[in-house]
Amino acid sequence: MRDIQFRGVIPPLVTPFAPSGEIDYAAHRFNLQRWNQQGLAGYLVLGSNSEAASLSESEKLTLIEQTAAQAKPDHIILAGTGMDSTVETIRLSNEAARCGAHAALLLTPFYYKDALNEAAQIRHFLEVAEKCRIPVMIYNVPKYTQVNLSNKVIATLSQHPNIIGMKDSSGNIAQLVEFQRVADPSFQILVGTASVWYPALILGVQAGIMALANCAPEVLVRIQELTAAKEMKEAERLYRQWVPVNQAVTATYGVSGLKYACNLRGYQAGTVRSPLQELEEPGRKAIEQMLNERPE
Repeated sequence: MRDIQFRGVIPPLVTPFAPSGEIDYAAHRFNLQRWNQQGLAGYLVLGSNSEAASLSESEKLTLIEQTAAQAKPDHIILAGTGMDSTVETIRLSNEAARCGAHAALLLTPFYYKDALNEAAQIRHFLEVAEKCRIPVMIYNVPKYTQVNLSNKVIATLSQHPNIIGMKDSSGNIAQLVEFQRVADPSFQILVGTASVWYPALILGVQAGIMALANCAPEVLVRIQELTAAKEMKEAERLYRQWVPVNQAVTATYGVSGLKYACNLRGYQAGTVRSPLQELEEPGRKAIEQMLNERPE
């Protein structure tokens, strides 16, 4: 099952909403056509930056179908299908497979987190892996779930042939190194934030699913190219130049900031869906200034 090999940059696609709150599918297709030209490795539909928590199931499946239809043949299509229910995770993952997803990205269950010890986490992921028609990946994002997977969990799950890797969005380099140490050699660890992209590449990481790839995909692709070519000074310079932008469109201003940056750079990211709120004027000015200070 581990024939999917990740190498490169994957954006967790923003979902463009019209002012009415409906998904603007035409804008989504427009963005995909632009992203197709940026040297990306694939797409994640229904990630945190996709506002997946605010989408209905029919909207989720339509986004997967449209992304799979528009993507280039060599693009890997990931779908975020993790639910708090094991049964529902299996069902949605198999529906995503039917709609064109190549692999499922599974958020750690978190609603009953006090009861979800290591044994419960392992049982959940193993059951999904056994019953899912496509390979699965683990999504470790403590910022949103308040659950941070342990070395023991990763070491155990990495042995299963249908669990092909993980997206680690903790931003913790020391933890990343520990995951690399304990995981099966075939288990692929992808970083989940551009704030650690260059250091992770030096440590042998081959791919990342990063919010910044929505608005500056060519920058992240270039950093990987430069690192592979051993042009470390230029790779580091470019990385340092864009870390403040990544901070702005993730930790500081969140999805509304990311969408505003996308719109400034020629994508059609639309608005956010309530209860998220549009970016206020100080945030807009800060992002405009950051982008204006960086060459195209």
